[in-house]
Amino acid sequence: MKRIFTIITVLISLSLVGIIVIQISWLKNMVLLREEQIKQSVDASTESVAIQLGQEKGSLGTAPGTKKSFLSDDLSLDMFRPLSIGRGVEVDDVRNRIEKEFAMKNLRNIRFEFGIASFDNTGNTVWEKLSPNFLKVFENTRDNIHSNFEIKALSGTAGENLSVNEALFVSVPNIKGLVLRSLRWRIATSLLFTLIIIAAFYLTVRTMLRQKKLGEIKNDFINNMTHEFKTPIATISLAVDAMRNEKVIQDKDKLSYFSSIIKEENQRMNRQVETILKASQLEKQEVDLNLKPVNVHEVIHDVVDNFVLQLEEKHGQVELQLNAADDLVNADEVHLTNLVNNLVDNAVKYGKENVPPVIKLSTSSNGKYFTMRIEDNGIGMNRDTVKRVFERFYRAHTGNVHNVKGFGLGLSYVKTMVEAHNGEIKAESTLGKGSIFTVDLPLKKN
Repeated sequence: MKRIFTIITVLISLSLVGIIVIQISWLKNMVLLREEQIKQSVDASTESVAIQLGQEKGSLGTAPGTKKSFLSDDLSLDMFRPLSIGRGVEVDDVRNRIEKEFAMKNLRNIRFEFGIASFDNTGNTVWEKLSPNFLKVFENTRDNIHSNFEIKALSGTAGENLSVNEALFVSVPNIKGLVLRSLRWRIATSLLFTLIIIAAFYLTVRTMLRQKKLGEIKNDFINNMTHEFKTPIATISLAVDAMRNEKVIQDKDKLSYFSSIIKEENQRMNRQVETILKASQLEKQEVDLNLKPVNVHEVIHDVVDNFVLQLEEKHGQVELQLNAADDLVNADEVHLTNLVNNLVDNAVKYGKENVPPVIKLSTSSNGKYFTMRIEDNGIGMNRDTVKRVFERFYRAHTGNVHNVKGFGLGLSYVKTMVEAHNGEIKAESTLGKGSIFTVDLPLKKN
C-alpha cells in the first residue's frame, strides 16, 4: 500500500509539473504571437496613413484651398521650395488618421507617438511634424516598437517630381505592458486553472494521507476491539463450561459465583458497545445536554474519590490545588463528571511501570473562564501523538502490547464535551516526562 501511494504521488507530481511547464510555454508563445500581431497591425496602420498622405501630397500646388498653393499669386520664396506634405498637414489631423486606422485593427485606446520626416539629397533628416513625446519614445528600441513608411506622391500627379522624400514614423511605447494588458483575461484564466489543478493535487494527496491514517486507525481499532472482547468472551466460555460440571451444578455457591462472573463480563461488553455507540452519536451531534449550574470543585472531589483504591494499589496520589475563586459553570453534570473522570483515568492508566503515579489537579478562574489543569508524571507523548490525541479511535502505537485497555475514544469524547460546553482543551506533553491537559470552561454569568 505504501509503495502504491508513493508511485501515485510521484506520477501526479510529474503530471502537475508537466502541465505547469506546458502552461508557461503556452503563455510565452501567446505573448510573442500577440506582440507580433500588434506590430503587424501598427505596420499596416502606418502604411495606410502614409498612402493617404501620399495621395494628398500628389495634389499639392493644384488643389484649391491648400494651405500653400504652389501656383499662388503671392510670389514668395515658398513657391520655390520643394513640396512637402509635412508642412501641409496638422499634428491633430495625422493623429486622428492613425487613431482611426488603429480602431479598424482592434488597437483602440493604445498610446502612440508619431513624426513626419523629410530627407534631402545630402542625407539630412528634418522632422517637419512631431507629436509631443515622439523623440523620447523613438530613442528606446528595446521596450518600444517602431514602424515607418515612405510618403510617396501618386504617379502622374503634379507633386510626383516636385516634392521631397518623406516618411511617416509611428512608435508604440511599452509593448510588453500593452501585450500583457490585452491578454490579461486569458493569462488570468490560465493561472486560475493552474491553481485549481494544484489545489486538486493538494487535496488528492491530503485525502490519500488521511485515508492512510484512517486505515491505520481502523486496524488499531479492530485489534483493540478484538482484544477487549476476546477476554470477556473467553471468561464467559470458561464459566459456562465450569457450570456444566456436575459438582458445580450441585453447589449453589459455585453456581452463584460463576453466574456473577458471567453477568460482570456481560456488563463489561455492554459498556464497551455503549462506548462505541456513544462515539457514533457524538459524531452525528445527537447528544442533548441538560445544562444547569454545577460547582466543578464538587465534581472533582467525587471523581478523585473513585480513584482512591486504584492509586493506593499503585502507591500513587492526587495533589489537589483547587484555587479557583469561582467554580460555578453552566454544564451537564453527567458529561462533566465523565469528562473529568476520563482525564484522571488517563493520568492513572498511562503511568510509568514501577513508578507511583503522581497527579496534580489544580484550578483557577479569571472572571470569565474556569481553568482546570491536570498534570501527571506518566510516560508522556511525542509530538505526533499530541497532535492526534483527540482523534476518534486514535491510540499511540505500542505494537502488540495491550497493557492499556480501551478503544481510543476517551479523549475524543472529552474534546467533544468541552467544545459542546463552549470551552477549550489543550494538551502538552514530553515523552518520558508526563502530560498536562488544560481545560477552560466559561463561568456561569450572574
